Amino acid sequence: MDLTRKSEIKLLLKKYNAKPEKYLGQHFILSKNALKKMAEAAEIKSNDIIIEIGSGLGTLTRELAGAGAKIIAVEKDHLMISILKETLADYKNVKIVQADARKILIPELISEIKNFSDFGNHYKIVANLPYNIATFLIRNWLKMKNSPKQMILMIQKEVAQRICAKPPWMNLLSVSVQFYADVKIIDYVKKESFRPKPKVDAAIIKIVPKKMTFFLRSLEKRHFFRIVKAGFSSPRKQLVGNLSKKLKLSREKLIETFQNSNILSTARAENLSLDEWQKLASKLIHN
Repeated sequence: MDLTRKSEIKLLLKKYNAKPEKYLGQHFILSKNALKKMAEAAEIKSNDIIIEIGSGLGTLTRELAGAGAKIIAVEKDHLMISILKETLADYKNVKIVQADARKILIPELISEIKNFSDFGNHYKIVANLPYNIATFLIRNWLKMKNSPKQMILMIQKEVAQRICAKPPWMNLLSVSVQFYADVKIIDYVKKESFRPKPKVDAAIIKIVPKKMTFFLRSLEKRHFFRIVKAGFSSPRKQLVGNLSKKLKLSREKLIETFQNSNILSTARAENLSLDEWQKLASKLIHN
């Protein structure tokens, strides 16, 4: 069974009286090359546990399972669950779970599955994510106490570019994700490589959570993100003005803090690197 062929997909959907649901963001991948690149980027080992969100027909699942790792295929749609039981029937290393990815705690999910519980912090997430919940899931996964070892995700191209942005194109999402992880785009995937065809191209992105540094241990994250959100409240305006207005701080004091941090007082939020945000926030928090 070749799940990247449109004719095979059509027959399978007809058999189960199923269809791609727009509200679930279901777009089935047709590109063997994209599947191969995702599996290669995940650096799969036989003792890995891999969580796949939104398994759909099982196309990516089969690619991952072929490498011998233990796979937990999470799918919300009950009709897709029925299809997965057929397409993954020959893969004894796959556990199918019907659940809403927004509501599950992955470490708890793993611990509840027989023979999957001895995982430590060494699980990975590999998924073709629904575009409408991708950023929500990524943020949640990065904030978890036991975050994944790495994530290989297919997401909307524009979102991937925003996540991986560097100065002078930083944004609230890029700071939020890069605070917790190292990120890079592996490749781009044309919208024609999906059925049904979405409106935009996709990107394969690799996200590797950082080990806790002294800064991450000592800085109160809540205050850090309060400062960053204030800075991006009016992205086209100068950062000093945004921080002064939102945090009720004097411009004079802020300009002095900028100078002490070797940051131009005329800078906008998008101009600062993550290191500069951390340096600036640390001074503002501890002053």
